[in-house]
Amino acid sequence: MRKSRFTDEQIIGVLREVASGAKLKTVCRRLGITETTYYRWKAKFGEMQVPEARRLRALEDENRRLKRLVADQALNIQVLKDVAGKDW
Repeated sequence: MRKSRFTDEQIIGVLREVASGAKLKTVCRRLGITETTYYRWKAKFGEMQVPEARRLRALEDENRRLKRLVADQALNIQVLKDVAGKDW
């Protein structure tokens, strides 16, 4: 997965800036992002505070790690079944 140019804290700052009355097009042009990106950030982070965003990032990382573990285990189980099923 590609790493974002912006940290969670910066994204939340942008959301607050627009919510406080700044023009969306001006902010997007200044940051070099599209309005679609802004709305995607808004859907993901919404009214989140910085500590909540950090916790969300940590949970996403843990979930990614656990999914990789499950995939590795499933692969190991499949290999063992294939080996056990063969006639020697």
